[in-house]
Formats: sequence, structure tokens, C-alpha cells
Amino acid sequence: MKPDAEHSPPKSMLTRELVVRNQYGIHARPAAIFVKTASRFEAEVTVEKGDMKVSGKSIMGLMTLEASSGATVKIHAAGADAEQALDELQKLLEQNFFEE
Repeated sequence: MKPDAEHSPPKSMLTRELVVRNQYGIHARPAAIFVKTASRFEAEVTVEKGDMKVSGKSIMGLMTLEASSGATVKIHAAGADAEQALDELQKLLEQNFFEE
């Protein structure tokens, strides 16, 4: 017998705190790359900066964070492939979204 959603255990949330290092921050192009990468995974991905938290699968959401160079963001992922999603998204930030 399969448990219903109300009685299923909560998904474990993984978090990584990273610094945006590319020169212009998370503008349209990096946001699109981030969303394309996050969307390859089933995990729920959210990005947090300060008191704002948005879907990591929304270009407009990411752009509203106004994450400039040097900003610290927290990337949260929950689901079966959460760790793989975080690994790939961390690489993007560490490689400056391939801009430099």
C-alpha cells in the first residue's frame, strides 16, 4: 500500500551557500543558463538572497534577486536528484556562467 502525500516523509532539503563571482552578476544570460541546468533535474530548486526566495527554474524570479557580483546566494534543492542538481549549479557559479 502506497502512502498518500499527506503522510509521506518530507523531502530532505540540501543547501549550498555560494558567491556570485561573474562580473555582471546574475543577469538574463546567466539566469537562462541556471534555469536550463536546474530544469534538467526533478529536484525542487530554490535560490535565496537576503529575505527573497525564488524558484531556481524561473528566469524572471532569478533576475528579481538582483544578485550582483560578490553577492552571496543560497541554493536549496529537495528531491531524489537534489545533490546532483546542486553539484551542477555550483559548477556554473564557480565557472562564472562561462562568461570570463
